[in-house]
Amino acid sequence: METLDVEQARSNMVEQQVRTWDVLDQRVLDLLFRVKRERFVPPQWRALAFADLELPLAGRAKMWPPRMEARVLQELGLAQSDRVLEIGTGSGYFAALMASLAREVVTVEIDPSLGESARARLARMGFDNVRVETGDGANGWGSESYDAVVLTGSTPIVAEALIAQVAPGGRLFAVVGDAPAMKARIIRWDTPGARLNVDLFETVVEPLVNAPAPDRFRF
Repeated sequence: METLDVEQARSNMVEQQVRTWDVLDQRVLDLLFRVKRERFVPPQWRALAFADLELPLAGRAKMWPPRMEARVLQELGLAQSDRVLEIGTGSGYFAALMASLAREVVTVEIDPSLGESARARLARMGFDNVRVETGDGANGWGSESYDAVVLTGSTPIVAEALIAQVAPGGRLFAVVGDAPAMKARIIRWDTPGARLNVDLFETVVEPLVNAPAPDRFRF
């Protein structure tokens, strides 16, 4: 695509997909123009970089549709002092968006090849406040706490170990449930010992590898 076509497609994405999903935070809208989504899309799908679609990556991994990326970013309301933990790096695009607003992003990818590609891409684009780790973060990662925790794959239940990594006043985003009934949810820790669960919208996304499952009744 010629540069003019790319910028027109980007503008159409923002106006026709993102704004219509009640994404009105100007910081988020500006980022969609600054952080070039097409640079994170696999070459064979680059013509669809601005389409309202999940785009395949390696294995089962997929990029969220643009409107979901923008909506979740708005709901997180990241501040410049925030530290973020992301489970499921994928292409690195959502980590780049978050890193543009937050102090630091630690992102964990279970697929070594995806993680290495994202690490190289983010470094090449100057995102020196993103640390890409390789491993399984579905049930927590390390012992540090974070102002925001984001799961980019779905999970039937959210691991208590991940919830425990949310710092006081922080929040966790996850898509919770089993297909075809999944809900995008923000879990906020606003007061000591109290969690506020807010369901944002219904969607279906690929599950995290090794996502925890609830105990099932056995007969």
